[in-house]
Amino acid sequence: MPRIKLIIEYDGSNYHGFQKQDNARTIQGEIEKQLFNLCREKIRVCAAGRTDAGVHARGQVIAFDTVSSIPATHWPLALKSFLPDDIQVLSSSEVSPDFQPQFHSISKRYAYFLYGQKPCATFYRKYALCNDDPIDTTAMSKACQFIEGCHDFRAFCASGSSAKTFERTVLHCSINEEGPLLRLNIEANGFLYNMVRIIMGTLLEVGRKRIAAEEIVDIIQSRDRTKAGPTVPPQGLYLLSVKYPPERK
Repeated sequence: MPRIKLIIEYDGSNYHGFQKQDNARTIQGEIEKQLFNLCREKIRVCAAGRTDAGVHARGQVIAFDTVSSIPATHWPLALKSFLPDDIQVLSSSEVSPDFQPQFHSISKRYAYFLYGQKPCATFYRKYALCNDDPIDTTAMSKACQFIEGCHDFRAFCASGSSAKTFERTVLHCSINEEGPLLRLNIEANGFLYNMVRIIMGTLLEVGRKRIAAEEIVDIIQSRDRTKAGPTVPPQGLYLLSVKYPPERK
């Protein structure tokens, strides 16, 4: 039975996250429903990450086993007329039977967008955090330097996490301005529960001059969630891509 890998993008605005739930509309639930409609086969998909309600993806990776005769590269076309407009398959391929999107990944890239004009444009309210406070982006960029590296990120993990260890390596963290949009770019070998949203909330506190950039070091070392900034809302968060070693591509 072949295992198929899909790279998908979705607008998470109308979903209660990726993971399937009994009484809520989710990305996984919608995909599995449409796979059944296409193949008349009960298919269970697994993903590289379980994005929360309202979070978007430009490069989520999922995989599933199937007895379908659809060629491995034809799944984007096959699913196009079945999936809703806010979920799209970008590419597909056959992978080894033991491929696991989550456990075989070596890094994930996220972006978080802040819209900085008032009033917030209608078309950004579901896709960015609206903020009209003056912020010091230079200080935020400086703070990003202290986030990079291998650390215990317990202070940037929300309660309810099932993580057994809190050490993660942030490979890249930066702030860019794109017109009225402020963008956090972050890549790591793994992320804790709400880690990106807490990092962005903390960087915003730096930008508002409530926390000094250098205090990021103390916050990390404290391993105390109460020392970091708030968890920003989900709509500004995007899973951009998932990286795998060459033998897993």
